[in-house]
Amino acid sequence: MGASDSPPRVIHHGAFAGVTGSCHELFLGPHASLLIDCGLFQGAETSGQGADSNDPAIDFPLDNVHGLVITHTHIDHVGRVPYLLMAGFNGPIYCTSATAHLLPLVIEDALKIGLTRDRKLISAVLKRLHSLLVPMEYDEWRWVAAGSGSSAGSEAGSGSGSGSAADSGSSAGSAALNGVRLRLRQAGHILGSAYAEFEWNTITDAVSSEPSETHSVSPMPSVELFNLPEAYRVVFSGDLGCRNTPLLPDPQPLERADLLFLESTYGDRLHESRDDRTDRLRAIIERCVRDRGAVLIPAFSIGRTQELLYEIEDIIASNHGFWPKITVILDSPMAAKFTALYRKLSKLWDQEALQRRADGRNPLDFSRLHTVDSHADHEHIVNHLRSSGDPCIVIAASGMCAGGRMVNYLKALLPDPRTDVIFVGYQAAGTPGRDIQQYGPDGGYVDLDHQRINIRAGIHTIGGYSAHADQRELVAFVESANPPVTEVRLIHGDHHARHTLTQTLRGGSPYNVKTFSPEGAAPP
Repeated sequence: MGASDSPPRVIHHGAFAGVTGSCHELFLGPHASLLIDCGLFQGAETSGQGADSNDPAIDFPLDNVHGLVITHTHIDHVGRVPYLLMAGFNGPIYCTSATAHLLPLVIEDALKIGLTRDRKLISAVLKRLHSLLVPMEYDEWRWVAAGSGSSAGSEAGSGSGSGSAADSGSSAGSAALNGVRLRLRQAGHILGSAYAEFEWNTITDAVSSEPSETHSVSPMPSVELFNLPEAYRVVFSGDLGCRNTPLLPDPQPLERADLLFLESTYGDRLHESRDDRTDRLRAIIERCVRDRGAVLIPAFSIGRTQELLYEIEDIIASNHGFWPKITVILDSPMAAKFTALYRKLSKLWDQEALQRRADGRNPLDFSRLHTVDSHADHEHIVNHLRSSGDPCIVIAASGMCAGGRMVNYLKALLPDPRTDVIFVGYQAAGTPGRDIQQYGPDGGYVDLDHQRINIRAGIHTIGGYSAHADQRELVAFVESANPPVTEVRLIHGDHHARHTLTQTLRGGSPYNVKTFSPEGAAPP
């Protein structure tokens, strides 16, 4: 367990020494906390307390947990929400309005894959989920707790285990009417994504702890709070997106933070530019067409898929030859549903995307896009491509090749040298995607569904399509704060990424940066 003396106390239940299973418990007072995200682990990553990709049950006590804040709807940030509900959680779930639209689809899919296909049970879980949702608009401040300050020397809650990392702090001061308020700001990662700001403040306006007309839970419990300085602000970055990402606004600059928990997924590398990645994507597809093979792109159903469709539509619209005739196959029912929601929520698109639509183009629903719904149609296409090798582009989940329909394409087409596989996102250790990425270029193999599949396909990685900010953008986010951030604690990254970003932020800067070893011990 890593610890420090500065307030407030935070227990990391996931995405602490890794990048999946995001779940962080922020204590507002000695016995009151909020969770920030509750995601599934993938690959070899674990909570250190028992939870992993095979056993996602909640492995920490919920006695102190008064609410949940969701930064975005990727499965590694929300996939354990059904297990949280099963464990008895009944507090408000704060998220952006767009996330409130997307979340039920993600949870329904998680239930079907990991728990049950019983329609009545799924319906009951979704009904309960809807009753707990508290949608918020970007930049709206909302009180999430109110009460008097705790006495000096109080200790925050319980629930830390040997595998968790806890940042502990004390409180001081006399009793006062105070509160903690929450604001969600644009993160530019996927539609509806946000970073979360928590601020300790004196309550001056009239607030109510009664349930609203639309929600059955009280969004503002009366609890004992830490007496932190007026306007003390803690920020959780969630997943920050890249600048100039198709469809999405850029991340909102950081206003200020006394304590910033910053993701570090790509803290050790720089992405290709958008122009470079588009040129590489076009070149790989053109080569594959010459070889009469298929291009396989594993992609998350939310975010990456829509970004790829947007870029491919632009390539088709801007080129001649075979391009206007190439078939783009979206073989993911979930991705198709999310793409429809992206179209419905177009008011959140960036100006470039809105202009394309005004010009009569449909970047997420173009004529060469073929969506596959039924499993029978999916199997037919896989078998057809295995026997024919017809040139096409296939986008399917999962993004790390750990499940979903992409696995069947890989089993059928990885041994074919005419095939090209393009990775456009992070591949966690222990996932089939990481194995293909690592061993494929040397003609190795990968285990898929307990079968050894030889890799003869071309393997490519285009870093510029990552939905995560790179090192330069992470540093710029920290530096955008005025006054400077008092303390930065790095999470959500592997050891090398966190270490590299730590050294970069410390180099010639005023920042107090803390990171931790994979074992959870704080460095000197």
